[in-house]
Amino acid sequence: MKAIQLQSPASLDNLKLVDLPDPAAPGAGEITVRLRASSLNYHDYAVVKGMLPTAENRIPMSDGAGEVTAVGEGVTEFKVGDAVVSTFFPDWIDGDPPVGGFARVPGDGIDGYAVEQAVGPTTSWTKSPEGYTAAEAATLTCAGLTAWRALFVDGTVKPGDTVLVQGTGGVSIFALQFAKASGATVIATSSSNDKLMRLKELGADHLINYKEVEAWGPKVLELTGGKGVDCVVEIGGAGTLDQSMMATRIGGHVALIGVLTGFAGPVQTAMLMAKNLRVQGLTVGSRAQQQDMIAAINANGIKPILDKHFPLADLGDAFRHQESGAHFGKIIVDI
Repeated sequence: MKAIQLQSPASLDNLKLVDLPDPAAPGAGEITVRLRASSLNYHDYAVVKGMLPTAENRIPMSDGAGEVTAVGEGVTEFKVGDAVVSTFFPDWIDGDPPVGGFARVPGDGIDGYAVEQAVGPTTSWTKSPEGYTAAEAATLTCAGLTAWRALFVDGTVKPGDTVLVQGTGGVSIFALQFAKASGATVIATSSSNDKLMRLKELGADHLINYKEVEAWGPKVLELTGGKGVDCVVEIGGAGTLDQSMMATRIGGHVALIGVLTGFAGPVQTAMLMAKNLRVQGLTVGSRAQQQDMIAAINANGIKPILDKHFPLADLGDAFRHQESGAHFGKIIVDI
């Protein structure tokens, strides 16, 4: 079977297409999946660029979708032919996040899904949404579930609330779609007026170009009549957190899901306290949360926004496209 391995030193030029033996038959409680698609996340980029150290010859990519080709003894949840999508934390079934960070995350602590076939426990998969292609399903594992948890698990977004999303990456677009489906108002930021127009087409109610309006926190307050938003999906991190806190209502929620502007920085603790804010970090979600998200998708018919497709052999070029910032939505790898 074909696979991509990250060879040493980690770089986009050292993503090598290799031939590997087909996996063994699934054991008890396991299934075999023929992968058909993956999608790119910033976490995957951090691994292949060497920002997050991993093992030699690691198979990258946390997201994978395909169909079941074999089931092991005792498996009743899946049958041959089922369309499935991977889970980000195969051992986090429900409840509080597990200890251990990314040690068991596919494409990081263990081999991922830049490969034609994979065998693993049933907890590594859920069924895909009804009517989804493999490419569409492969967007859900990391980006879709992160947005879902930010809004509806850690957050309590409901009809009539206001949500702020940043940029046009996978998490932000999913957050926009989920928020609109729940009856919320959405304020969206981007540095590109063309991309802002595309966000408007997806339902964004208010648009801010943060290159033209650098102090966008006060602008958000203006748009909300001085109240502030109920929830911010914060992807920037240190460089944007102050503006996000300024934009949030008293007692509001900032879901810290990204570090695109840096891994550390000063925090205006006085504003954090004065506004009684809840700033909560999160890393994707549990299998149970993924199943809840998929049930909601089946009910509301949301479809992900897909950018360009790349063949498995051109995974390095897919990451270069991500690096360019030209994409809108999820970049797909066809397997």
